[in-house]
Amino acid sequence: MPDPTPLLAAAERLADRFRAMPQSSLSRQAPAGLELARTLARASGATAEIPDAGAFVVGDQIAVAAHDLALTLAATEGPQADRILADALRAIAEF
Repeated sequence: MPDPTPLLAAAERLADRFRAMPQSSLSRQAPAGLELARTLARASGATAEIPDAGAFVVGDQIAVAAHDLALTLAATEGPQADRILADALRAIAEF
């Protein structure tokens, strides 16, 4: 099982950036942030899509989805778990 600590740290940093953004920047970045949260949720095996609850909660949605993925990864072994973790870290870093 891969260590999800880097995922959690990266996701929290990004979530904090969203929480601190001025409204004008947040309005522009929120759709991409929501898509990232949805991608993380799908990677964790979520069956329901994260709803669009508005720009002001996107940072929290990213953090929650990353925590859910970290729990999934902690219970998963093998190369697939390593690949999922690497993909998630790359998606966050590209933001």
